Amino acid sequence: MRTLKHRFLYGILLISLTATCLSMALIAGRARTDRQASGEGYIKWVDFDVTAAAMNDALQVDLSTYGTEHHVSWIDCLAYLGARYGGSFQGYKKSDLTRFTERLQKGEAIEAITTNMKYFSYYREAYGAVLDSYVGEYYRDGKLLYGLRAFSPIASGYYYEHYDDFGASRSYGYAREHLGHDLMGSIGTPVIAIESGYVEALGWNQYGGWRVGIRSFDNQRYYYYAHLRKDHPYAPDLAAGDIVTAGDVIGYLGMTGYSAKENVNNINVPHLHFGIQLIFDASQKDGVNQIWIDCYELTKFLYKNRMETIPTADGKDRKAATSIVITDVPD
Repeated sequence: MRTLKHRFLYGILLISLTATCLSMALIAGRARTDRQASGEGYIKWVDFDVTAAAMNDALQVDLSTYGTEHHVSWIDCLAYLGARYGGSFQGYKKSDLTRFTERLQKGEAIEAITTNMKYFSYYREAYGAVLDSYVGEYYRDGKLLYGLRAFSPIASGYYYEHYDDFGASRSYGYAREHLGHDLMGSIGTPVIAIESGYVEALGWNQYGGWRVGIRSFDNQRYYYYAHLRKDHPYAPDLAAGDIVTAGDVIGYLGMTGYSAKENVNNINVPHLHFGIQLIFDASQKDGVNQIWIDCYELTKFLYKNRMETIPTADGKDRKAATSIVITDVPD
């Protein structure tokens, strides 16, 4: 028979366990779709908390196994870790990745490894929406390569500072969260297209100043580059509807915006604001269910691949120093 003291201690333990379970459920809940409850078959929420270290390690696995009998996708690796960690990579251990890849390389099916991971398919879709096109075959100066083919948004040789500012408060116009990532640098720093795609938006926006929006070819990512340079914000002849290639110079860092009047510097510190919106359904692009992800760790990861630039013939602009051709994009 339990004494009063035992019952009290048991109650405390039960409360603690319940709180732990609720915490884990909240983590999983934020990192999954409510599609079953709503009957709608697309993802409503993504917390992209994958660290640069985990992305680097997963990429090395992908590169080292490419062309072998058991090629291991870096997205599969990250999805496995996401399902294992409930979406939080704060406790990431490379040993967890190593054990997973060793099982795959021995021929064990990924379906068997993840059979008891309820949210593996969710993380595979969510992380794939961010990263699937970043690694693959491409031509660089005519040579066929396989590897990372997405670029840092800041050209090589140009200094910048940044910190994790996603979700910070903004007050111009109305109180809102900062749904992007700021990279503080010098006016005129070349801004690079992270990924190939179509120029979907170009021109003045009172919040973003001179800005450009680029949609990926698979329509799942919308890249937003804002506060571009006054008087000369864009690469020559850049226009809505154009196709840009990963690594292209698309514009120049500045401090425009926060004004209904065009071409005004109302930003206090020169910086590039860039954001990535994930789109699983067309209604999310401009609707109430927009998904913008934290790009801080992704920016740290992409630092390893910065495009060098050289002057254009007239010396007024910069262009990519090398020619990139992505092999699996529309003509």
